[in-house]
Amino acid sequence: MTDKETRNKIIALVHSEVVPAIGCTEPMSVALCTAKATEQLGCRPEHIEVRLSANMLKNAMGVGIPGTGMTGLPIAIALGALIGKSAYQLEVLKDLNAESLEAGKQFVSENRINIGLKAGKCDKLYVEVTASAGEKNSTAIISGGHTRFIDHPASATGTIDNLKDGNGDNESTIQLNMRMVYDFATTAPLDEIGFIEETRHYNMNAAREALKGNYGHNLGKTIDRPMAKGIFGNSIFSHIISRTASACDARMGGAMIPVMSNSGSGNQGICATNPVCVYAKENENTKEELIRALMLSHLTAIYIKQSLGRLSALCGCVVASIGSSVGITYLMGGDYNRICFAVKNMIANLTGMICDGAKPSCSLKITSGVSTAVLSALLAMEGKCVTSDEGIVDDCVDKSIHNLTAIGADGMGITDEMVLNIMTHKKL
Repeated sequence: MTDKETRNKIIALVHSEVVPAIGCTEPMSVALCTAKATEQLGCRPEHIEVRLSANMLKNAMGVGIPGTGMTGLPIAIALGALIGKSAYQLEVLKDLNAESLEAGKQFVSENRINIGLKAGKCDKLYVEVTASAGEKNSTAIISGGHTRFIDHPASATGTIDNLKDGNGDNESTIQLNMRMVYDFATTAPLDEIGFIEETRHYNMNAAREALKGNYGHNLGKTIDRPMAKGIFGNSIFSHIISRTASACDARMGGAMIPVMSNSGSGNQGICATNPVCVYAKENENTKEELIRALMLSHLTAIYIKQSLGRLSALCGCVVASIGSSVGITYLMGGDYNRICFAVKNMIANLTGMICDGAKPSCSLKITSGVSTAVLSALLAMEGKCVTSDEGIVDDCVDKSIHNLTAIGADGMGITDEMVLNIMTHKKL
């Protein structure tokens, strides 16, 4: 069993990385920063200047803002200034109502908001908001984490590996490896890790709520319809992809539904949760097995993000799907070796899927990731694994993971620039 001190550090890490969020975390982070700048200003702003890193701009351009029926940053910024509360963190807009929405639309129509790229070097996750009224102005900056406020732009150029959300510090952040993740999730006392089941309540509820409306591309609903059932069948597999896609449809479509995020991403939280929950229910696993599988899934995603960074050119569903594949393999009765097989099978398949921003079609990518997660788990349970003779997979599972994250964090940098260039020029 993992020692008590190590367990406490891992638990603190999970608590800091698996948190509730309403809507896409990038525009919510911008709204949060706007709320903080407004609170510091002490009055309603007359004008708001927003400067963002390229990755933040990319991820916030095309996504629905909860409860508004609108997409993109202007309405999120306006509402952050008018009704946002920084104490709510990534649920910053949860006090939204019809009256404040109309006020937000009016604020946007008056051209009080200016949005642009941050000049010079900054973290891939960077938000700078200056709110002004008359001669007064106030600036708030988030960098390195969706809720991580800093004091000055000069401190915003560090890498993601040494930054942490909230009030955490570097010394308390434990560096994970796959063996540590597995040992913790499978041996820690149940009363210490039972809190992870809250992810099921949030994210499976989002899937249920999605069925009450028409969100995004309705991918989850489509998979449940007769034509799709004729193709996929009424199977565990179809239920897994439907429940996962539905929650993503709702979140990206702007539903006012909170989800439990992972490493700053609600979609990653959904992808690490719902496949595991659906499989556990239909396979009749025990509650303890579900809790351990959820912890294994979420902690695997957190581990991979430690070297990938919160925002990158690599789609986050690759990371979270690896987590869900690991969780499903465990629920199938897989041991550590089988779990390592599943990780390698995933890396051999999904590496290279680009992130082209948060948007309704994210549910399509999540479905690809989750489908691969189930396939990789099945292959692992058959004792089959992609070998080190093939592609970027290494004999060592941790080296395989770091090969993946090196490509996503560094190797795909030019891809990221080209994606942003394409997206921004479409809008002109």
